[in-house]
Amino acid sequence: MALKLTDYRTQVFNDWCPGCGNFGILTALQMTLADLGLSPSRVAIFSGIGCHGKTPHFVKAYGVHTLHGRALPFAIGAKLADPGLEVIVHGGDGDGLGIGACHFVNTGRRNVDMTYIIHDNGVYGLTKGQASPTLKLGVQTKALPKPNINEGVNPIALGLAAGYTFIARSYCYDVQHLKETIKKAIVHKGMALVIIQQWCPTYNDINTKEWYNGEDRIDPATGKPVPRLYRLEETGYDGVVRKPDEAFSKTIAALTKAQEWGDRIPMGVFYQNELVSTFQERIAQRIESYPGSPPSKQVIADGEGKSVTSIKKLLEELKVTG
Repeated sequence: MALKLTDYRTQVFNDWCPGCGNFGILTALQMTLADLGLSPSRVAIFSGIGCHGKTPHFVKAYGVHTLHGRALPFAIGAKLADPGLEVIVHGGDGDGLGIGACHFVNTGRRNVDMTYIIHDNGVYGLTKGQASPTLKLGVQTKALPKPNINEGVNPIALGLAAGYTFIARSYCYDVQHLKETIKKAIVHKGMALVIIQQWCPTYNDINTKEWYNGEDRIDPATGKPVPRLYRLEETGYDGVVRKPDEAFSKTIAALTKAQEWGDRIPMGVFYQNELVSTFQERIAQRIESYPGSPPSKQVIADGEGKSVTSIKKLLEELKVTG
């Protein structure tokens, strides 16, 4: 039987602020799971601390609401223990690029086959609107007494440098585009990063829905707003690496596009490279039994709860000889 969006809804009361971009992200995620026909029992959603953190509460699947900035290592542990589990991680721009920045970088290096979604609204919405790592230098949102004193992190450029093999951006209010982007990320073989531009209606009064729609700048010829967001796929841009010698040029092209911000903000897939080995494949090269017998499938105790494991073989492998 085909799965529907409603099959991934829970009865947990949703207390996000009215108009929050998280509603669009949640809907796109549920639509994605339904389109891909993923059984709720084979999906695990992880989150950190922030407004995004309640996402697992609202999706009928396995969910783990973890520590601030630590969702990625939790998720990696689950994915390596059960490679057949579809692992999706949600983070905020503060959670993932502030306190969790070291995990963000090292997760890219490992290229674990899972998906990381960052909700980027430029502020710490849960803790009263302080500037997040992605807020641009000199921008003053409503909760800041003075303009932001720090340079903003470019998550797409950082993701490229860290080694993510799929990097894309979408927009919380363009649910169809967001759904298709998340689908591509999940299907991708390797570590996928999706940056979602969203609006915090409570604390970010600069990068609003109207700002993204270009309602502050009217085309004199048509009298219509000039949207800031545009789709890379509609410009002929192609970030997919099909041969090893294309990786460098595609990376440079993605870095160039990643610098666009303000009048024009690109959405879509910046970079994709499935020619890089995944972390699971690297483990399998060292431990032949891993693909067929990952930790989640191993029997560790008998019916009485007594351990049936033996580390004798491991000790033999670690033994240092003469």
